[in-house]
Amino acid sequence: MVRSENTNNLKLRNMKKLSLVILLFISTMLFAQEKPLNDAVLESKFVDIKGNEISFVEILGKHKGKKVVLEIWASWCSDCVAAMEKVKELQKKHPEVDFVFISMDKSFKAFQDGVEKHQLKGDHYFSKTPWKESEFAKNINLDWIPRYLVLDESGKVLLFKAVKPDDEKLINILNE
Repeated sequence: MVRSENTNNLKLRNMKKLSLVILLFISTMLFAQEKPLNDAVLESKFVDIKGNEISFVEILGKHKGKKVVLEIWASWCSDCVAAMEKVKELQKKHPEVDFVFISMDKSFKAFQDGVEKHQLKGDHYFSKTPWKESEFAKNINLDWIPRYLVLDESGKVLLFKAVKPDDEKLINILNE
């Protein structure tokens, strides 16, 4: 009888621990959407289409007072290329929103060629640092491209992560 009671108590404790782990995981996923852009992200350097270096905070400054959709992409990324028509549709539906594109292409030439080929309207920047080494990518937990973030008029992150331009959360934020 005592052994059975101990086994039941152990099972109950293990279930409580598992429930706590699951609850923490779900909470983390729900609140991950509201991550701020830290100093490492804001200080990250990029290159504009003309070859001029610019920091991320300067990029954001150019769009102060406007809602911004930030897309991180690369011309070699088939998912990125496949999403471009939907991005163009978003741009048509939301002309009041600024679109900023950050390329994780492997070379500046590939970046320039990709911008030329796909004709996406907005500001375009190239990450000189490879994706896996980029402080920008590490600090926004970039694990997939394309990746979309939405910022409000003051630069506050409204949506930290979407991987499709027709993501319901992204659409709802733009429609607000």
